[in-house]
Amino acid sequence: MVLGRFFHYAVDAVFLSTVLAGVRRSSGFRPDTTQVPEGTARSVADTYLGIGETIFDMIQGTVVNSEYFKRESRR
Repeated sequence: MVLGRFFHYAVDAVFLSTVLAGVRRSSGFRPDTTQVPEGTARSVADTYLGIGETIFDMIQGTVVNSEYFKRESRR
């Protein structure tokens, strides 16, 4: 039970990090990790956001090569 709950929270954290990566890519805004104190906390925050970037890149690569998605022209 505890392991299942931990896994659920971990997956939710990765989803949130991936959404933040998408926001950064589409708008240019990102969380300011310089506000986090120096040391381990900032390193964890940067690693957490980096995981979202990696997942976002994997999803984007899959979508670009998929026949089920097509590029829309922006107006």
